[in-house]
Amino acid sequence: MSIPVSTVTPNTWEFLRDPMIVPTGFREYDARWQYPEDINLPGVTALGRGLGTQIHRRGLRPAIVVGNDYRSYSLAIKHALTIGLMQAGLKVIDIGPCLSPMAYFAQFHLDISAVAMVTASHNPNGWTGVKMGIDRPLTHGPDEMTELKEIVLKGLGETHTGGSVIFESKIKDAYLSDLIGDFRLSRPLKVVCATGNGTASEFAPELLERIGVEVVTRHTQLDYTFPHYNPNPEALEMLHDMAEMVHSSQADFALGFDGDGDRCGVVDNEGVEIFADKMGVILARDLVKLYPKAQFIADIKSTGLFSFDPVLRASGATIDYWKTGHSHIKKRIQEIGALAGFEKSGHFFFGEPIGRGYDCAMRVAIEICKLMDRNPTISLSDLRKQLPLTYLSPTLSPYCADADKYGVVERLVRKFVRKHRAGEKIAGRSIKNINLVNGARITLDNGAWGLLRASSNTPNLVIVCESPDSETEMREIFAEIDKVIKTERSVGDYDQFFA
Repeated sequence: MSIPVSTVTPNTWEFLRDPMIVPTGFREYDARWQYPEDINLPGVTALGRGLGTQIHRRGLRPAIVVGNDYRSYSLAIKHALTIGLMQAGLKVIDIGPCLSPMAYFAQFHLDISAVAMVTASHNPNGWTGVKMGIDRPLTHGPDEMTELKEIVLKGLGETHTGGSVIFESKIKDAYLSDLIGDFRLSRPLKVVCATGNGTASEFAPELLERIGVEVVTRHTQLDYTFPHYNPNPEALEMLHDMAEMVHSSQADFALGFDGDGDRCGVVDNEGVEIFADKMGVILARDLVKLYPKAQFIADIKSTGLFSFDPVLRASGATIDYWKTGHSHIKKRIQEIGALAGFEKSGHFFFGEPIGRGYDCAMRVAIEICKLMDRNPTISLSDLRKQLPLTYLSPTLSPYCADADKYGVVERLVRKFVRKHRAGEKIAGRSIKNINLVNGARITLDNGAWGLLRASSNTPNLVIVCESPDSETEMREIFAEIDKVIKTERSVGDYDQFFA
């Protein structure tokens, strides 16, 4: 029976009976909706039945780990999802409120292939969603999401007998013990731990204390109203709050965690934010001492330092710039056996032998503490200042409708490729190469670059530029990319400018 997506509306008889799902909630690598405006509980049940159908289609063991973040409505969403999974004949192992990486860990700990984590991630209250996967440590990418969307919206979810649910209460202790191992600090560290009253409040302070950190807590009381700010360590509001706490407490650095604990933000001892790509370079510089000639992955929005940093080049490390998105990076780590991957948005991924390849902010916290323990005579700001200086633009996001943005980017990419083939210059420099894995990352002969891609989640394009030489050059790169973008009439104004 087809799901009446277009006919069910809130506050109607049908809303309490029939599935309502706005199709745009199926994103490139997870599912996210405003609740209850865009999805109702019967719709969540249909989603669970669809995910269970995917598992059966692949001949996998019909079992799945489920968990939920700390929001007022997440338990109701999880229960509705569980009903659908049970209708599909799955054995559901409910691990309760948790972090997304704890749910991923549970797949390994319990030897189960599939996972469904109910979370709105770093989105504000009013949003819900599911991060899911059926082949650990991977989570759904574009192909799996397209298939799931078709199953759910066309009403193709299958029912099977044998569904059940059990509650597993001991995963938290196993998860924290696995992260810590036998590591204990050999130097004193005072660290601000900021969780924005979100789910990480239940985990991060305890984790840091157990390895010997003097923890300065900041908004670590669980409160799903998020009374201070939304737990999002990419947002300046949270980063500035972390910086103030570093100054007032004289801490060595601050760590901030998002709503489901898979992203980490860092502020050094001088109160300076170190964005995740630059923090990735600092970590990579240290890790190549332990793992010579290691391979690293950075998302396409990340700093060019990974490719031209003299320390990494001298060590024989190699870098692979890949598609933005946690599912893309996880898959790439598995494909090429990379030691670690870094996303500018704050996702860090550690492969074997450090981690299991999935993004875990608690693992990042441990690895940064280990980094500082291996370098007992210097501060995090010292490590930041040792990096070559680069000049980076803000991320600029001109409006472009979801229905148009991919076609627009495809046409713009062709124009830049023609420029490259014709030997044309940008900002007076030759184009060295164009990486086409996700839009176009145009690298110039001195390592400067400009990126143009379509946003995976919003009706926007994404433009980022960086120069190793000057702010003037960075602005010139942006101006020339913008000139080409303006040949497309469907691209709107920028949501911000840098003057």
